Amino acid sequence: MSLSRRQVTTAALAAVPLAAAATSAAAAPAAAASAVRQARKIYIAGDSTAAQKYTNAAPETGWGMALPFFLNNGLTVSNHAQNGRSSKSFIDEGRLDAILRVIRPGDFLLIQFGHNDAKVDDPTRYTEPWSTYQSYLRRYISGARARGARPVLATSVERRKFDSAGKAVSTHGDYPAAMRALATQEGVTLLDIQALSIALWQRLGVEQTKTYFNWTATEQDNTHFNPPGAIAVARMVAKELLRHRVLTPQDTRRLDSEIPESWITWPAA
Repeated sequence: MSLSRRQVTTAALAAVPLAAAATSAAAAPAAAASAVRQARKIYIAGDSTAAQKYTNAAPETGWGMALPFFLNNGLTVSNHAQNGRSSKSFIDEGRLDAILRVIRPGDFLLIQFGHNDAKVDDPTRYTEPWSTYQSYLRRYISGARARGARPVLATSVERRKFDSAGKAVSTHGDYPAAMRALATQEGVTLLDIQALSIALWQRLGVEQTKTYFNWTATEQDNTHFNPPGAIAVARMVAKELLRHRVLTPQDTRRLDSEIPESWITWPAA
């Protein structure tokens, strides 16, 4: 039986909403996938120099607290750094496992250890630079890669130490060199924060560096930062992430802008 022209036209018009619905349904997964790609995180595994600080520690500030000021394009920071941890104790306490349970493809794992790995009298934290230190760091690298995330190594930010001639002195022994060698072996991006920070402390000099570290009326702390110091180190990290093409220009902001100290806040413990 042949169809009239009106019947053919009616059938064609009825199919339009179905086609539109099919197109919309096909586009929905793509849109959802795009949203997932945009919701990327930088996970920080590290020690007290990067860690979140609370009201009872103010004005001490970890550089991880300031890193979000330099990020854009949906990037967020999940700061798992903890006071006093080494590459070994962080793993032994299950903190790396906690990250690996939630990290996703497209995320980043930023790894900075070394300050506490050198505690030779503490077997719960000590690692030897060219053996156990590198072995533990490999576990962070392989764990991130297995989940489709990108590992990034960062040498330890330098302490404030000067010799009698006013020259900034390295305090981390072989740990930075061991991390640099491991990054080459494993093909991992390295942010050489130790080299950049000691160069900055040298430019600032003995007195001005005090305004970057946690020097207060009751404390002279040459390891941990106050807000200006944390902001300066976070800026270094962000610039290096961009320079090494871990992040794109669209991922970063304010790299050369003044960041008010008042942006740093310390939540209740």
